[in-house]
Amino acid sequence: MTEKKINMTISDGDAFFSHESSINFSPMQFIFDFRCITPRIDARSSGATLALKHNVVMMEPYHAKQFLGILSRVLKRYESEFGKIDKPNSLKKFEKKKTKKKSEKEIPKAQNYFG
Repeated sequence: MTEKKINMTISDGDAFFSHESSINFSPMQFIFDFRCITPRIDARSSGATLALKHNVVMMEPYHAKQFLGILSRVLKRYESEFGKIDKPNSLKKFEKKKTKKKSEKEIPKAQNYFG
């Protein structure tokens, strides 16, 4: 048997910070949609401009379940090393304020892209 050499190049994607994510599924795959929303200022136009980037990852159901197991183990290791992951106080305060406004029957403001 002869040895064959294989040339391989690896192209790493750009680093991506995700502010929001969603997960959907079909019978054959899970779709993970990671989004980054960044406000932009354009002197040529009035009003807010948002730059929205998506990185979509699709997995077969078996691989999605494997990913869940890996993520769970890594989170447990993280918490054992750095302590329990809690919701930030600023987010707790925001949610409390938002709940109070809803109870006062105010019209809710869009929170996803405009903060």
